[in-house]
Amino acid sequence: MEFITLLKAIILGMVEGLTEFAPVSSTGHMIIVDDMWLQSEQFLTKYVANTFKIVIQLGSILAVVVVFKDRFIDLLGLGRLNKKAINQSKRLKLSQVIVGLIPAGILGVLFEDYIDEHLFSITTVLVGLVVGAILMIVADLFGSKNPKVETVDQITYKQALTVGFIQCLSLWPGFSRSGSTISGGVLIGMSHRAAADFTFIMAVPIMAGASGLSLLKNWQYFTLDAMPFFIVGFISAFVFALISIRFFLKLINKIKLVPFAIYRIVLVIVIYIVYF
Repeated sequence: MEFITLLKAIILGMVEGLTEFAPVSSTGHMIIVDDMWLQSEQFLTKYVANTFKIVIQLGSILAVVVVFKDRFIDLLGLGRLNKKAINQSKRLKLSQVIVGLIPAGILGVLFEDYIDEHLFSITTVLVGLVVGAILMIVADLFGSKNPKVETVDQITYKQALTVGFIQCLSLWPGFSRSGSTISGGVLIGMSHRAAADFTFIMAVPIMAGASGLSLLKNWQYFTLDAMPFFIVGFISAFVFALISIRFFLKLINKIKLVPFAIYRIVLVIVIYIVYF
């Protein structure tokens, strides 16, 4: 496989890793970088290109698992968080995560085909980016200045379910899962960091499940010729997602959501100018 092809895999993995969990929409960025510039379907078949995007998404998911490994070990009952400050009788439970996943999970299954056939277009992504940006600005303006939920361990079942319903907005391409759920969490009294932590934790099972099913459907495209491209992209997505997540979690309580909202609006302008 040519070096330039592997370089493109690194670039696409980098874009996925840097944008999947930030509230800026990885879909919008993939449109700019891949569909408008790299055009992976020109050097890969359409089906291999789509399979590659699933593979690099798994790289991003693995990064979340690494960052929150102690939390997932605790949720699965395989150990306790090594934090004396946490009251072990009141900490985030696996059942709360499941409650948060139910609304989007049901709607995703019911409307998956409709979304794939009718909503994946430049226009719908632009709408999602703008409306999502507005929601983020609203969250920062009207969210509690003194949130009652400072950490993810203080989240209630009701709050988990409410965030789950708000997560349904992310089924619209371009809206951004993290953008919708963090905004929703802030609006119902969570700190930005608590909402972000809950968002990332919920992302693992729902993204891993969706990606896993997609891989089973596309397993025949894992050929020897394509494997170097897949492996390089997976590693790139993992490394850059690891950097992005750690950086984002350190800053989110300080910079909040408005800067990301402004960036999304600028992104829409760029896409519109380039595409239209």
